[in-house]
This record gives sequence, structure tokens and C-alpha cells, in this order.
Amino acid sequence: MSEATHGGARALRSALDHPVVDADGHIVESIPVVVDVMRAVAGAEVADRFAASVPSFGSRRGRLLAAAESFDARPPGMFIPPWWTVTSDPLDRATAFLPGLLHERLDEMGLDFTVLYTSVGLACFGHPDDDVRRGSCRALNTYLAELCDGLGDQLTPAAVIPAHTPEEAVAELEHAVVELGLKAAVVNCCVIRSDGSGPPWVDVLALDSVHDYDPMWQRFVDLGVAVTTHSPTMGLHLRQSRSRYAYNHIGTFAAGGEAVAKALVLGGVAHRFPTLNAAFLEGGVSWGVQLLADLLARWEKRGGDRIGRLDPGAIDPQEWDRLVDRHGGDRFADPEVRASMLAQSDNPPPELDDFRDAGVDEPADLVAAFDRFYFGCEADEQTVGWAFDARTNPLGAVLRPMLGSDIGHWDVPDMTGVLPEALELVDDGRLDAGQFRAFACDNAIRLHATMNPAFFDGTAVETYARDLLGATDPS
Repeated sequence: MSEATHGGARALRSALDHPVVDADGHIVESIPVVVDVMRAVAGAEVADRFAASVPSFGSRRGRLLAAAESFDARPPGMFIPPWWTVTSDPLDRATAFLPGLLHERLDEMGLDFTVLYTSVGLACFGHPDDDVRRGSCRALNTYLAELCDGLGDQLTPAAVIPAHTPEEAVAELEHAVVELGLKAAVVNCCVIRSDGSGPPWVDVLALDSVHDYDPMWQRFVDLGVAVTTHSPTMGLHLRQSRSRYAYNHIGTFAAGGEAVAKALVLGGVAHRFPTLNAAFLEGGVSWGVQLLADLLARWEKRGGDRIGRLDPGAIDPQEWDRLVDRHGGDRFADPEVRASMLAQSDNPPPELDDFRDAGVDEPADLVAAFDRFYFGCEADEQTVGWAFDARTNPLGAVLRPMLGSDIGHWDVPDMTGVLPEALELVDDGRLDAGQFRAFACDNAIRLHATMNPAFFDGTAVETYARDLLGATDPS
């Protein structure tokens, strides 16, 4: 990293003709302080149950923290939780915990504005206990609002929205936005469910859910809040290593993002709510390019009335017999065998078109849905250029990647190195200056401000955001 020295990021930022907006910074919460807030907001019982149920934040040291688990005795299928996830640099570690210090250092980092996402919130909004889940999210949002109060010119926290039911999601969204004044939110779109009669399964809310989540999507629209998702898949199916955290971590957010994005399209949410923006954080964008290509390929083969071409009932039986006579021999002479071959895979569901709710009449409609999808990429993400490669992307599509620093976590060894590392994409020829502007600034602004034009009012990027949204191309 050629310029990753103190002062280097500031100099690089000053050479740009646009702001740098961090779409996915992180705050690391002080667990004892959060638990204290939970006691005040949700009661001592809920707070104590939460504190005892989060192994990811256990420690070998620290009297106020839960004791670290022994990994040696974990049975197969019991995945190893994250460990050593916070930066070990003392200044950066303090910065991750203390938004006031972060606010003081943003200029040094070359960042004009950052949206801060929770760390412990992933354990809050995914907690299986109803009281703990709702109470911990309410308390965490209170903690975030209080800790970031007065710093809104350069940073804003994202509320944590539990979504085991649409009712609890709407209630917390309204409380966070209307009562606490928060304007960004992250929602758990991968809910683990079990009714006790079979194995647990993942509800992605927008497709095949046990609940109707349209009231939740509508409330996001009404309140002018983009749907951002940061749903991990560690511990599910192919990410259940009991000994290797890296095995479980690789691809965890990309897999969650892909699951949600597919559901938003095929479940028709993107069609029914044409002004709803959605972002999939910390998973990169390469999966988004592949997903668009995969959806288009399947629509072209199986979408709409095309599915009728695959109906084995339309096969000419005489032509079938002629071909089997010529090429099958005695092995396939039995009429019942031939009839079974002809009927094989004739098991259609009542509804034949998988794209029936997606509002797709032509391929361009799928590309249009992706115009409202945004993809969080860290500074070291090497495939950002794929999003802009109109030569090879289907229908010349250009996707919307955003710079998400992930500051505060183990994968950012130096907070002042984020911008220099991101700019290596330009130095290496992977992005041109205009593409970098979209990646490091414009896409993050559009994600939030096309739903809430006042999102950046009173911030360091207010004038730029106003000019951007007032441009002739609002997309």
C-alpha cells in the first residue's frame, strides 16, 4: 500500500474532486455498557439473558464479559464463533469503540462521511428469544443514538431492525426513525425458523415466508429508509466448521446477500415497491454480476410462456417411438418403459412461472430491478471492476458497488489505509476516475438520498449530494 501512512489518506482525499462516503463503517459496542442500557430499556432479566448468550463476545479476560468457550469440545455441526475480530492497534481500537474519536479522525482517514453499522447487532436481531431479540435491539438503537448524538455532520449510525415478524420490524423501525431520529437501518433478512416438526430453515422474508412482509417494505418506503442487509450465514449448512473461523467467514455475507436479492426479485418485492432501494453489505459485487446473469439465463429458458416449451406432454408420441426404435434396441422395447421415459420429470407445481411475481416482460426489466440494488465492497475488493464492465455484463448492465470500509474490524489493519487501498483500483487500471467516483461516493449517496432527499442535509457532503440528485440522470 503505497500511501498508507498518517497524512497519506488526507493528501489523497484532497486531490479528489469529490467527497468520499463510507457506506459501511463499523462501531464496536462496549458490551457491559450496552447491557446496562438493556437493563434500563428492557429490564434486568432480558439484559442478563442476552449477556450470557453471545459467545462471539466472550473473553479469557475481562470481569464484565462472559467467559470464553472451550473450542476443543465442540461437537460436529456446532460452528466456531468469531474470535479476535477487533483491531489490535490501540488508537484504531479506541476509534472503533468511540464515535467521538472517529469523528475527530475522519479527515485523517480521508473520509468525508460514514454510515456506522453495528457489530453486536448481528447477535441482537438474530436472537431466537423474542423478548431478548426485541429488547436488545431497542436498547442497542438507544445506545447508538446517544453515543453518536452531535456528530451527524460526518457520521450517522444505522438502526438495528429485528424481523422475525413484520410487526416487530415495523415497531422498531418506527421507534428508531420517529423517536430516536435515526435515518439508516439494517434489517435481518435471513431469519432462522423452526416449528419443532422438522429441521430449522431460513426465511428470507421476500419469498415463501410464513408472514406477509409487505407492510414492512412499505414502512421502509414511507419513512424514506433504504433496506440494508448484513445477514451472516456462518453456522448454516456449508459454513459449520467447528475449528476454522476463516472457513465459516469466507462468503458469509455474499451468500446472505445473494439469498435476499434473489428473493426480492422472484418474490416480487422489487416490482411491487419500485422506489425501494436495497443494499447488501460486505459481500462484494461479483456475486451480484453472476446473479443478474443467472436470473436472465433462467428467465430466457423458463420465464413466462417459455416454460411451456419444456412440457413433456407436448412431445409427439409417434416421433418418440420412432427415435427409440432406431436408437434404443431391445433394452427399451417395453412400451411401459418408453412411456415412463416420456413422462420422466413430469412433476410440475400448480404455478409454472418462477418469475410470475417479478414483473419481468423483457430482459431489461431485470436489469432495471438491479438499478436499485447496491453492493458493499471493502477497500481490498479486487472484483469491483466487474460491476462496471458493460462489455461483458449481460445487456451492458452496470451495477452499483459502494466503498464500505469495515473500519473497526480485524480486516482493516490501519484505518488510515482504507482510502489509499481503494485508490489502488485506479492505480492498477481496474477503475477509471468516474467509476471510482461512483464507487467511493455517488452510489452511497444515491442509496440513501433517492429515498430520503434530506438524508445528507447538515452534513459535510450536503452540497455535493444536492447537486448529484439534481443532475439530469437521477439513476
